[in-house]
This record gives sequence, C-alpha cells and structure tokens, in this order.
Amino acid sequence: MNQLQAMRVFCSLVEAQGFSAAAERLDTTHSSISRHLQQLETELGVRLVNRTTRQLSLTAAGQDYYAACIDILERVATAAALCNDHQQPSGRLKVSLPLVVGTLELAQWLPTFEQRYPQIQLELSCADRFVDLVAEGFDVALRISGPLNDTSLVARLLDVSPLVLVASPRYLETRSTPLDIGALSAHRLLGHLGGGDWLLRTDDGITTPIRPANGLRADTITSLYAAALAGAGVAAFTLATVKADLLDGRLIRVLPQYTLGDRHYHALYPHARHLPGKVRAFVDFMVEHYRIAFKTASL
Repeated sequence: MNQLQAMRVFCSLVEAQGFSAAAERLDTTHSSISRHLQQLETELGVRLVNRTTRQLSLTAAGQDYYAACIDILERVATAAALCNDHQQPSGRLKVSLPLVVGTLELAQWLPTFEQRYPQIQLELSCADRFVDLVAEGFDVALRISGPLNDTSLVARLLDVSPLVLVASPRYLETRSTPLDIGALSAHRLLGHLGGGDWLLRTDDGITTPIRPANGLRADTITSLYAAALAGAGVAAFTLATVKADLLDGRLIRVLPQYTLGDRHYHALYPHARHLPGKVRAFVDFMVEHYRIAFKTASL
C-alpha cells in the first residue's frame, strides 16, 4: 500500500470526523476509506480508530500516528512546494466572493491577476452568503466580517478595513454637509434591510447609535452603492470598497472623525497541507492587493 496515500486518507478521516465526510472530501467512497483504514491497521498491527455507529475516536496509538503523519506530510508538501515554485500555477480555481468584491472591486484586481497568472481559469461565485467550501467544492473563499471563530478552515487575514460614511458631491450640494452626529437626523441615511443601528465610534472609543431609517433601504451592498453614487443619501461602506471613489471624488467622506467599526477581509481554504499552487497564488495575490497596492493612509 502507498504509505503517503494511506497517511493522507487517515488524516482526512480524522479531520472530517467520519467516513462519509472523508469520502466526500477525497471524492471517493465510504467503503474505500474503510478499506484503506483496515489495510493500514493490518500493516501497522495496531488499532488506530475506535468506531461506533455515531462517532469516531482515536486510540492512543492513533493519536501518536496522526501526529507523526501530520509532520511527515507537511515535510513532503514543503519539498513539493520548492519544486512548484518554479512552475506556473495553473488549472481551474473555484472562488466564492462577497458580492461587493465580485462586482465593485473586481476591476481593481482582476486584470493584474489574469496577466500574472494566465494559466489559472477563475470560476467566480458572487453572493452574500457563507458557502460550505468542502461540500460545495470551492477552492477558496473571501469573506468580509468581524473576527472569525471557525477553526475548521484555514483563514488568512487580508486586511482590516473601517466602515466609513460617504455621500456623493451631488447629494451634499443639495444639503448642508453634516458636521456632527446630531446633524445626521436631517439627512437621508441609506440602510441595509435587516441591519441594525449604525454605531458611530470615535478614536477614543465613544460609541453613538444612529438608526438609518429615513432613507432608502436595500438588501445588497451593491444596490446601496449605486444609490449613494446617484445622490440618494449617506451610506456606510468599508474603506476598501470606496477607496477609488474617494480618490476620484465620486464620493466624499462624511463625518471623517467617526467610523462604524472594522470589517475583516479573510481568505479561507479547507487545508493548510498540500495547498495547490493556484490557491497559494490567489491568496498571496489578494494579500498584496489589500495590504500593498491599494493602501492609502491619507483617506
């Protein structure tokens, strides 16, 4: 039996916590996973896993073997990466993106990515939902949220971007620019359907809640963005989303002394080991995009 393949199957079984989940992860069958485990235990002469109808647990020997497998497979992956560094990443890359990244921000990074990695065929799914990467067959996902607590995925922090208030010059020409929070009550505030109060924060930590209830409400960030550009009112977006608009004067910061907290941009993928070159290339590129290419501290 191929020892490296057996180790990979065993580690997938442990990490998936079940035969069916491991089979789905490896695109094989329940019986194939079970057969690999039986052969491995026979060859090693020791039971690695305690199986019941409801759960799977490692024996003491299984725990030691799993730790050793992790170390060996990581060393193999490191050696392979040294060779892969000399090869151009290629193949289909299925990526889940928030709607705002897949539409409003796409033009900022897609041309450069495709020029740098012409052999990677991107398959983008843009939606404001958290996909199940393993079950739905995604290679990587970008998410915009608060700090992540899900330890089942590998998360690479791309950027921490504040939420800021903006409006179009056209809108601000028709109304006086608000100079303090109290003045917002006289303005049309564009809110997200299902969203709560805006929590405006100063640098010293003082928070003031404001309810955006006197203007247009929509269920997507892209709709609110279009409304803000059209002069419909004051809206809240991450600085990463509206940075180009602020630089070009299409939007203007409102109450720049305040933010509405931070949003974390993460790239997530299922496994740290054996990371395909195409996934590594995409994640590293997005790190560069958010942390280097589009940083503008003066905004």
